Amino acid sequence: MMKNKRLVWIVASLVVLASLLTWWMMSGGTAQTDIIEANVKEGPFEILVTTTGELEPKNSVSVRGPSALEQYGIYQIKVSDLVPEGKVVAKDEFVASLDPTELTSKLKEADNDFVKFQAQFLQTQLDTSLTLRQARDELVNQRFAVTERELVLSQSKYEPPATIRQAEIEVEKAKRTLKQSIENYTIKRKQASAKITEVQASLSTAQSKKEGIMDLLNQLTIKAPSPGMVIYRRNWSGQKIVVGGTISSWDPTVAKLPDLTTMMSTTYINEVDVRKIKVGQQVKIGLDAVPDKSLTGNVVSVANVGEQRPNSDAKVFEVRIQVNEKDTTLRPSMTTSNKITTGKLAKVLSVPLDAVHLLGDSLKFVFRKDGGSYVRQEVLTDLANEDAIVISAGINGADIVALSTPPNADKLTLVPLAPAIKKAAKEAAIKASGIKDTTKPASAPVASGPSKTIVAQ
Repeated sequence: MMKNKRLVWIVASLVVLASLLTWWMMSGGTAQTDIIEANVKEGPFEILVTTTGELEPKNSVSVRGPSALEQYGIYQIKVSDLVPEGKVVAKDEFVASLDPTELTSKLKEADNDFVKFQAQFLQTQLDTSLTLRQARDELVNQRFAVTERELVLSQSKYEPPATIRQAEIEVEKAKRTLKQSIENYTIKRKQASAKITEVQASLSTAQSKKEGIMDLLNQLTIKAPSPGMVIYRRNWSGQKIVVGGTISSWDPTVAKLPDLTTMMSTTYINEVDVRKIKVGQQVKIGLDAVPDKSLTGNVVSVANVGEQRPNSDAKVFEVRIQVNEKDTTLRPSMTTSNKITTGKLAKVLSVPLDAVHLLGDSLKFVFRKDGGSYVRQEVLTDLANEDAIVISAGINGADIVALSTPPNADKLTLVPLAPAIKKAAKEAAIKASGIKDTTKPASAPVASGPSKTIVAQ
């Protein structure tokens, strides 16, 4: 009797096990609850370009070093001291100082030149004074000579005619010599004036250079032109200028004092996506430093010319986005995530990107739930964003698709699209894009397809 009961129990267990095994095999080899599913979404669809940017103020005041460095042969100068970045300074408060070594050397040279020209000016004054004094003495002597010759002539009126004539000639010679001496004195005065003017100009130049360098030395201590938060300036390679760095004479900006009331996010878009970006498009902005904060903005400028960023071979285009909100947590150089809405589709069907699979080179399908199992449903896709893709034909809004691959997926039934549906979807896509379909006669009827309206942002 006990043996019969045991036999019945074993048979019942085998029947239950066989039933479970049959159900497991019919359901694809595993419990359906292990497969991740998603509902087909019906409604508006946003096309996004996602990129990383960096916050910076729209307006800022530059903290600049002296602008006349190049005038004195200094083309680069080191930063010897700089307040910490982010410090809030008042107007005329110390911000930075520049290395005075090269300028001090220039000042010593200018001082030597000034002393040399000062001595040269004094020497020229003495030389011209002595030369003109000699010329004046010569004029006095020549006037006495003329008077003497005239006296001899007056005393020779009773002398023979030859003697009188000789005395007249001597008077004429003395007068001519006096006239030449007067002309020579005039020329020497002009020469002396020109020499003094020349040396005086050199002395004045040396003095101006010396005073200019002394004034520049005072300007090496840089103060804030207005109150604000100090933000270090970046050079052409994107590196911040810090202590030990150099600034150039043609752009002596050391730091900036930003206006934090209006912020911009500067980002760089690759050459493939930049054609989608237009001024005025809406942007959703996130902050890496504050993940729970969400901001909005608008594209305000798109560069026409691409550039190559450091450590990158790709060409990118600068895009500037103005942040709409004013927030005290916003700081320059914060990293932002920017989702630029480049377009919207109204009332379309979409599924997550993971739901769409490729068979062969061109056939796309999804695992559509059909009762307790799945079928491979061929679909036609359209535009996509980083999360989802639009399905133009093959499913409807009530369908459920699998995001993970069911067991024995290659054995599941493949449900192809009817040629008429493919043709209708293609014609609808061409009509929506405004492109004329040259593959069909002009009189052929246009099949209806999924409604899709593109709204430019």
